[in-house]
Amino acid sequence: MKRPRLRPRLLPDRKRPLLFAHRGCSSLAPENTMAAFRKARDLGAPGIELDIHLSAASGGGPGALVVSHDGHFGRTAPGSSIPGGRTIEEMSWEEIRQIDVGSFFGPEFRGERAPLLEEVLREYCPGMYIDIELKSGGAGDLESIQILPLRLAELLRSLGPDIERSVTVSSFNPLSIAAFRRAASRTPIPTAVIWSDGPQIPRPLRHGFGRHIARCDYLKPDSREVSASLGRLARREGRPLVPWTVDDPEEARRVLDLGAEGIITNRPQDFLNLFSGR
Repeated sequence: MKRPRLRPRLLPDRKRPLLFAHRGCSSLAPENTMAAFRKARDLGAPGIELDIHLSAASGGGPGALVVSHDGHFGRTAPGSSIPGGRTIEEMSWEEIRQIDVGSFFGPEFRGERAPLLEEVLREYCPGMYIDIELKSGGAGDLESIQILPLRLAELLRSLGPDIERSVTVSSFNPLSIAAFRRAASRTPIPTAVIWSDGPQIPRPLRHGFGRHIARCDYLKPDSREVSASLGRLARREGRPLVPWTVDDPEEARRVLDLGAEGIITNRPQDFLNLFSGR
């Protein structure tokens, strides 16, 4: 008889409540850059959240795991000349590394580049914990649903147990999480399904149903979805709540009182004192 899978605990050795700086300290530095992650660390934030895409392969090698929220650089590098407006998945790492993603935020950040995930992990783990969000397209985007999770699992395995114990993995797409869980089955890493009630989310996934597909370990709802009933469900299922994006201290108190184990915020600087007293 096959034994049931033991659900990995969510960062069990880390102080509660958990505090993730959303895309780094994105209120004070350009999101998803080393500057934003460094700012979060300098402020004393214990964790960061970031997003990854898989670049195009080049030079006979595989694609790179690139840290970026959007699938293109139109918003974070509005002055860049990117032929055809190509996506990250269509560009090589050699092309991506030439793009300035800091100047849009302020002239003092001119020259910031989208980093590789490996660079971030080596620099900030295990001193900080990191939530890695897998970015994927729709159900037909097989590369991001299957290959991206596999590449992430391979990278984490190569970096060793100290880093593996310092990360979580999440996605709006439950198929991506299911694929990652299969690829990382030897060293279970906590995974989460993200959701909101927004129109960009497929209707069946708007209220957390994807957790059944992904068989994930914790839940990442939009903070507006957090209610007493969701808190009870999370406790009953043994899946901790870590909502996003919480930038108001009163909202933080509300979700924590309803059972959340942490929050994801653009403004970690506003929560360090609040959290230290809980």
